Amino acid sequence: MTLPPPPVADRRPHQSTHHGVTISDDWAWLRDAGYPTVTDEDVLSYLKAENAYFEAAMAPQAALVETLFQEMKGRIKEDLASVPAPDGPYDYWWAYKPGEQYRQWYRQLRDGGAEELIFDEVAAAAGHDYFRLGALVTSPDYRLLATLVDDDGSERFKLRVRDIASGEDIETISTVVNGAPVWAADSGGIAYTEVNEHWRSDKAKYHRLGDDPAQAAILYEEVDDKGFQVGLGKSQDDALIFIGTGDNTTSEVRFVPASDPTAPPVLVAARKANVEYQCDAAHGRLWIVTNDAHVNFRLVSAAIETPGEWREEKAGSDRVYLRGATSYRDHLALTTRIDGLDALVLRGYDGDERAIPFGEAAYSADFGGNADFAPVAYRVGYSSMVTPPTVYDYHAHDDRLETLRVLEIPSGHDPADYVIDRRLVAARDGAMVPVSIVRRADSKLDGSGRLFLYGYGAYGLAIPPGFSPSRLSLVDRDFSFAIAHIRGGDDLGHGWYLDGKLTRRTNTFNDFVDVARGLIDLGYATQGRIAAQGGSAGGELMGAVANQAPELWGAIVADVPFVDVLNTMLDGDLPLTPGEWPEWGNPIADKAAFDLIQGYSPYDNVEAKAYPPMLITGGLNDPRVTYWEPAKWAARLRATKTDDNLLLLKINMGAGHGGKSGRWDSLREQAEAYAFVLGQMGSE
Repeated sequence: MTLPPPPVADRRPHQSTHHGVTISDDWAWLRDAGYPTVTDEDVLSYLKAENAYFEAAMAPQAALVETLFQEMKGRIKEDLASVPAPDGPYDYWWAYKPGEQYRQWYRQLRDGGAEELIFDEVAAAAGHDYFRLGALVTSPDYRLLATLVDDDGSERFKLRVRDIASGEDIETISTVVNGAPVWAADSGGIAYTEVNEHWRSDKAKYHRLGDDPAQAAILYEEVDDKGFQVGLGKSQDDALIFIGTGDNTTSEVRFVPASDPTAPPVLVAARKANVEYQCDAAHGRLWIVTNDAHVNFRLVSAAIETPGEWREEKAGSDRVYLRGATSYRDHLALTTRIDGLDALVLRGYDGDERAIPFGEAAYSADFGGNADFAPVAYRVGYSSMVTPPTVYDYHAHDDRLETLRVLEIPSGHDPADYVIDRRLVAARDGAMVPVSIVRRADSKLDGSGRLFLYGYGAYGLAIPPGFSPSRLSLVDRDFSFAIAHIRGGDDLGHGWYLDGKLTRRTNTFNDFVDVARGLIDLGYATQGRIAAQGGSAGGELMGAVANQAPELWGAIVADVPFVDVLNTMLDGDLPLTPGEWPEWGNPIADKAAFDLIQGYSPYDNVEAKAYPPMLITGGLNDPRVTYWEPAKWAARLRATKTDDNLLLLKINMGAGHGGKSGRWDSLREQAEAYAFVLGQMGSE
């Protein structure tokens, strides 16, 4: 099959000047002036041409895509269901029907009774190319259900209230909500946050059922900082509604009684630059996790009557990273990380602590499914790169883990067929970067294999070394699959995150390249036999490492890549830009930030040289990484690179940041990405 020539985007000269520096951007026209509505025919024609080229280029891989898809699908139960989770008098769970893309949600009285279908995603998704259920929150009297639904990928959710007994929606409160709603104690009203025209949550509102939603009370409005976002939460004892505002580095929290949501909000502590804190409440006190005195956070408490008078309960630690605390009746559930590995701790209110034991070299663990204030046992989720997701109940009174379910892999899975390696690789500045690797037990570390390297490295988000049934399709084809726990994530603590942002942002890119070279030295692969993948800020990473060391990669997959960093950070009118300045720097106000970002922004640093084969994806409705970033990057790469390697751009015309939404549609996209890699590096 002869592939047609790739699309060529017109070059339309466009210049802007900042700090005396003129930037040329010949593909600026790919941003539709009417965004978020995209109607420009030239733009749409180019995107459709790229999609057609993608389909043509992938046609020879259709059989491989189908093989991978069926392998991946075979590892997922058609009738997959969650473990029932207790909440008040009911157990709640979701389940798939065989063949269906979406779930159905159920509940049943814990002392017996009929199953109730409380929400049917299959019915709600009918007629939509995209569907995502953002929240499902039962009222305190268990009669009503608040749901958030996004049916176009824009992350502007419709907030509706459903009468569970009749199955009918009785109110649509808003169509532009983002963030889970919170019920009032009497079940007669609901608090929520809307996004404005800039996709920014700047208000917390409260609506009494039966009233006109247009007259909803404003509980709090953020007027001081347009980079801050407002969010809501509820204390584990259900007594307080928390109203938080902040950005990636600074937070401020207020609370109101759940019994009186329109009462004047009580401030916990005034915002202070680069100080974060989060709250829960129990036994008349606030339990607060904060980095005010230590980079890895400490635990403090305060009487609800005097919320600003903090008493230290647990000091910060250089080794133990305190990530969160939930206050139950008998214990504080502390989520921590020690030496890069999750550690779950129950702390009595007398200060006594016990850690829940786990034994593998690399794993992921969390508290989850604990809605009750006084649970009989604490629900825990666990997996590793070889151990399928496992749900436990931890019984604190006798220090016992009870296995409730190990996820079944229908096509079969023997963990003994694989091994986990935990490596430390030296970066060029001497930092030791952890790497979690899964490979076949019979693989050899003699350079004959291939490596698939995944990374993210931003916002303090760690990539947990958990289980993925899909990646086994690569591992079984002689790939070692590695997660590089690079700086910018918080894998080794909050300081690890700080060492990969702002003026230290390039550490993230250097770490990833240095990990690849270090794993070559350890025998996992050779140069050119490494595939790399990352999405969003991880897509920025892909662009940066493609510019820095193109010779390393046999293929790159960049999903919804944030690659037009400089232009985006220079546009304060874009939805997320003001809130992103604490992460990347403000190149409008700061010449040094401008110079730094210009020096690494992937789009601005494309050069006339050979690049590896690349698959780039985006979503037309994506509010986080706008579609024109991957489109402009692909256009500039096509016009500049000197090689004949395959470059593909796929824009989902009816989806957003997460790609397609159905479980099988999403899985097929993953199969396409793996088929692209295998097509470039050898399918066996």
